[in-house]
Amino acid sequence: MGLIKAAKGAVEGALADQWKEYFYCEALPVDVLVVKGQKRASRRSSNTKGSENIITSGSVIAVAAGQCMMIVDQGKVAEVCADPGEFIYDASTEPTIFSGELEESIRRTFESIGRRFTSGGEPPKDQRVYYFNTKELPGNKYGTPSPVPFRVVDRNIGLDMDIAIRCFGEYSYRICDPMLFYTNVCGNVESSYTRQSIDGQLKSELMTALQPAFARISEMGVRYSALPGHTMELAQALNEVLGGKWRKLRGLEIVSFGVSSVKASEEDERMIKELQRNAVFRDPAMAAAQLTGAQAAAMQSAAANTSTGASMAFMGMNMAGAAGGMNVQELFRMAQESAPGGGWTCQCGAKATGKFCPECGRPKPAQDGWTCICGAVNKGKFCAECGKPKPAGVPQYKCDKCGWEPADKTRPPKFCPECGDPFDDGDLQ
Repeated sequence: MGLIKAAKGAVEGALADQWKEYFYCEALPVDVLVVKGQKRASRRSSNTKGSENIITSGSVIAVAAGQCMMIVDQGKVAEVCADPGEFIYDASTEPTIFSGELEESIRRTFESIGRRFTSGGEPPKDQRVYYFNTKELPGNKYGTPSPVPFRVVDRNIGLDMDIAIRCFGEYSYRICDPMLFYTNVCGNVESSYTRQSIDGQLKSELMTALQPAFARISEMGVRYSALPGHTMELAQALNEVLGGKWRKLRGLEIVSFGVSSVKASEEDERMIKELQRNAVFRDPAMAAAQLTGAQAAAMQSAAANTSTGASMAFMGMNMAGAAGGMNVQELFRMAQESAPGGGWTCQCGAKATGKFCPECGRPKPAQDGWTCICGAVNKGKFCAECGKPKPAGVPQYKCDKCGWEPADKTRPPKFCPECGDPFDDGDLQ
């Protein structure tokens, strides 16, 4: 009886699997990553008794946009297609008389019946169709449960320090390599594979990679308060950090990374603001302005002092100013000297603003060129500031052959020491 039942099952199964199948997949929700393909079989269909995991040669598989179809034959990936449209699987090991040459198809069908008979009437094979969701999967919330280090670099003031920040927002990812995802993550699934199975692990790894990603962003000179404006750079940095685990192991990649809020501790924020404010006073003019404002405020407070009297208050203010070691006039003088064109450097190395060096007494060297009535020193035929022409009574010479200029342009030698050309009216500037 067992042999008869196996023979009957083998024949009936082989004949039932002669029909070609049509596989399709409905729109995949955002929480579904992989789903098993379905065979279309309505009440008018005669293909209702075929085997579950058998794909007949010549079957049609529909692929929609945002999906990737994969055929797994005996546990091995046989075909992959991500192009929207119709895919015909004509490389199946399950024959049919409705595809190919009739004589060859009949011969292969009898061979299939023989293999089924030796397996007790069941087909000794497993063929499946899977659909992968390749669209962007948004709405993944993240948050740092504890502060993470962030390096603050401000080259304007020479600041380089580590602070602790908290970061909250959302990120999105997608499946970029379905074969890796099937091989290393989901494998054969009965119906579907959802995000709940892997989101916890992904979020934990993302929090671990956030610190080195922040380090790469800080090296670019981006401040922590400007992170919401550099989400593209942050997503790229995270992909570089997570490339080994996500892309090369699971076939996943981050598409976008949103930062909703970045907050540093009040102590760190207060310290950074104080350092930035103090760095402004490296400019003598800013320091002088701050000192002037402080002295004006002190004068107002001293004038309003009724307990000890205004004279005692002003005396204390003068003593404090003398103990400070710096006054407003000195600061303004330093600012004037450091300003471009605000002074001149003597041969002894000292900086001066007057006509004589305060260290060695040397006079200020004569300026090269002619001085316009507006005060500007020029070398050309017209003033660079007001546009007035050079006075006719101040002739200046320059060799028209090689461009050599004498030290005193009003008294050139008879011949140019570089090229030997005689100086004449043609060398006047």
